[in-house]
Amino acid sequence: MNAEVLLAAGYAAFLTAAAFAIEWLSAHTHRRALQFRTAGFSYVEEHDHWLCPEGEHLRPHEVDQALRIVRYRARAHVCNACPGKHRCTDSDRGREIIRPLDPWPHSEAGRFHRVIALLLLSLGVLVLTVESVRHHRADELGVLLGLLLMVALAARWLLRDLRLHPSNFPTEMGPPGFEPGTNGL
Repeated sequence: MNAEVLLAAGYAAFLTAAAFAIEWLSAHTHRRALQFRTAGFSYVEEHDHWLCPEGEHLRPHEVDQALRIVRYRARAHVCNACPGKHRCTDSDRGREIIRPLDPWPHSEAGRFHRVIALLLLSLGVLVLTVESVRHHRADELGVLLGLLLMVALAARWLLRDLRLHPSNFPTEMGPPGFEPGTNGL
């Protein structure tokens, strides 16, 4: 078997591993950041509020659709009187927790990392395709096409998930004041 084929196959395998490492590391970093910001607090989903270690409720204060986040805030007078305030917040307006509206990987950061992973997989597909055209021996084609199929399936899986959960862009674009479904008058 030609050394060039082995190098190309190894490089494509490395690119595939790197793509999935980016996926895993970005999701892991996202989870860790959320855990750090909410350490000691628990989210009560059925009432949509956070509960602090001292028993105070942080209720939704603001929903920012542009940033795709919800801000939860405790009452300022309760936080300011709390004996553990120095460990929790330095704000005189009460403790605030920010929760993203979009789950991972459907947030903008998740989509960014997903596209980077897809670019790496596309590069792997390109390398394997070029090598498949250059080398026609049965054993070399078997290795290259088998790996090409695996990389293409991985890319298809990531792309399908990306397309199923589009960003919060409007479905129809138009000038300011334009409303979809009308004639613009």
